[in-house]
Amino acid sequence: MADVILGLSAFYHDSAAALVADGVPLAAAQQERFSRRRHDPGFPGQAVEAVLRTAGVPLADVAAVAYYEDPELKYERVRAAWAGAAPHGLAAFREGFSAWRSWKRDATRVVREELAAAFGGPVPPVVARRHHESHAASAFFAGPHESAAVLCVDGVGEWATTTVWHGRGTRLTQLAELRFPHSLGLLYSAFTHFCGFRVDSGEYKLMGLAPYGRPRFADLIRERLIDVKPDGSFRLDLRWFEFLRGRTMTGPGFEELFGGPRREPEGPLTEREFDLAASVQQVTEEVMVALARTARRLTGESRLCLAGGVALNCVANGRISEDLPPGGALWVQPAAGDAGGALGAALALAHERGAPRAHVAEGRDAMAGALLGPAWPDREIGAYLEREGLPHERLEPGALARRVAEELAAGRIVGWYQGRMEFGPRALGSRSILADPRDPDMRSRLNLRTKFRESFRPFAPCVLAEDAKDFFDLRQDSPYMLLVARVAAARRIAPAVPAGLRGPELLRYARSTVPAVTHVDGSARVQTVDGRHPHLRRLLRAFKEHTGCPVLVNTSFNVRGEPIVNTPREAYACFMRTGIDLLALGGFLLRKSEQPRWREEGDWRERIPLD
Repeated sequence: MADVILGLSAFYHDSAAALVADGVPLAAAQQERFSRRRHDPGFPGQAVEAVLRTAGVPLADVAAVAYYEDPELKYERVRAAWAGAAPHGLAAFREGFSAWRSWKRDATRVVREELAAAFGGPVPPVVARRHHESHAASAFFAGPHESAAVLCVDGVGEWATTTVWHGRGTRLTQLAELRFPHSLGLLYSAFTHFCGFRVDSGEYKLMGLAPYGRPRFADLIRERLIDVKPDGSFRLDLRWFEFLRGRTMTGPGFEELFGGPRREPEGPLTEREFDLAASVQQVTEEVMVALARTARRLTGESRLCLAGGVALNCVANGRISEDLPPGGALWVQPAAGDAGGALGAALALAHERGAPRAHVAEGRDAMAGALLGPAWPDREIGAYLEREGLPHERLEPGALARRVAEELAAGRIVGWYQGRMEFGPRALGSRSILADPRDPDMRSRLNLRTKFRESFRPFAPCVLAEDAKDFFDLRQDSPYMLLVARVAAARRIAPAVPAGLRGPELLRYARSTVPAVTHVDGSARVQTVDGRHPHLRRLLRAFKEHTGCPVLVNTSFNVRGEPIVNTPREAYACFMRTGIDLLALGGFLLRKSEQPRWREEGDWRERIPLD
């Protein structure tokens, strides 16, 4: 009988569950997809039920539960931070201490109680792993290399904020550590907060904002906020931050350094925010490249694996990839944030118990294209459509791809709901909104009338893997949309941009033959599509056959502030509420113009808090 381990992350943000059998990931999902609460921090009961059902494994067959961090050690850090900040932060102390004293420091007990209440019967033993160990295990054990350097960078776990590991076979050895409060993730989050975005949610917006600005504050950041050594190690000057003293990231110190108060959420973006984003992004890239070099030097490896929330900074990942020596390779865990800690905790325990890594011999990673979530078979989708009386057409896979390709080429926007749901923050062609990248107006159509999000936000391309280098300057495949690269020179256009133009107005000027996926600096966050994503690959081939272009816009199937859709009902609701023209729901195609009038009580946008 297989040795089955259930991994859990919970009680901070991005709660998730993952199931591993003999070291092989079977299923994984984030709680937010079921609760419909973005970055849900609660116990992932619905995600647990989903991964057990998807894998066909009852809880009684699970040998152990691995929790993604050590709650007692984390409590020691929280208590020490409060004590060190006294008498400041008294309100935050009073608010948070009761939760830590009553249950957070004993989170594994809470996990046992929640599992018992949800599933009944005996609960497997629950063991705690270290937070950065879980990140490192998710990166190395799921990765494709027999041996590799492993770099984990995030806000903070228990104490660690940055760690370097050496992975060999089925063993991970920690070699170096930086500790709280000195954190590259918290530095980036401080600027996220100061620019008016939500911490632990809006960091990717700051990354997308950076190309609009000039890094004129970068020297000030290096001089006042972070002291970086040649090996990438660093220390923050804590006088300028507030996260140790209260419930906010920045305060008067930031205002003094950077010319006034923080931007109010949803307030107008100014040249200052563009330049702040560009500046902290530049510093972050420099630190990450230096840390990656140190990780390779300490291990003697040319291959590198990344995890932790900062590993979702695709621009920094692109810089690291460009900096690799000949023969080097970069692999980034697609669920690099705390959700991936659930998978990493399970993998760490599984390999400690003797599980092999059979996938390495086959030259692949163990993530199955990150398609580890639940799927809805066509028979259930068809039953839903019939029950609701929704007009649709049933097509076989090849015909569906050809029809959708024709509609995309005609300027239609398509909701694409196929197969198993992705694990991690990226839509990779299972729960995606797709469009023609050649249309210079498509970006604004998607941002303003489909996603209902800020106009400055860029869109990502998916491209047939074999055609990627014809369109993008990639040194390696990017199947999980975690590398940013420049558009290939042959596809670039030099726009005649008026002098002094700044901000989203720059998007009006095409910079390539695929303008809808080209950012203002000529870059793109690329997904290379191979056989791991068969539905999307079939469609891309049909689109290429129809248009000569093997590229599509691929954005997540949701609106701003909402988690990616999970069920066919959620996909249909998003389809009807937005500017999506067609919905490919499994083997069924639905046209907006043929659907009954959409009715619901109240304004649905009021029920979805802005991210």
